[in-house]
Amino acid sequence: MKLQSATLLLLLALLFTSSIIESAITTSPTGAPVPSPSGSFGCDNKCTLRCSRSGWRKMCLKLCGICCGKCKGCVPSGPYANKAQCPCYRDMKNKKGKDKCP
Repeated sequence: MKLQSATLLLLLALLFTSSIIESAITTSPTGAPVPSPSGSFGCDNKCTLRCSRSGWRKMCLKLCGICCGKCKGCVPSGPYANKAQCPCYRDMKNKKGKDKCP
């Protein structure tokens, strides 16, 4: 019984700590939300269009947002648009050498 109680307390402490850390990452010292780095380039709308037909929409939006931010807002213009429209987006690769950007 003591082992179960200790395990439960440890899990609660980890959960509490992770929520504090997550809150600190997504807010500024003044408590205001921190804008995403891709927000200033209109990446949200561009990536929504780019990922509109993806079967893995959530992952597509995440990766597209990262790529868009690094490429300063350059995202191919449609779901099946040629990546040649944006060389930075096209040339970004993951650790395995495959395309990082959807």
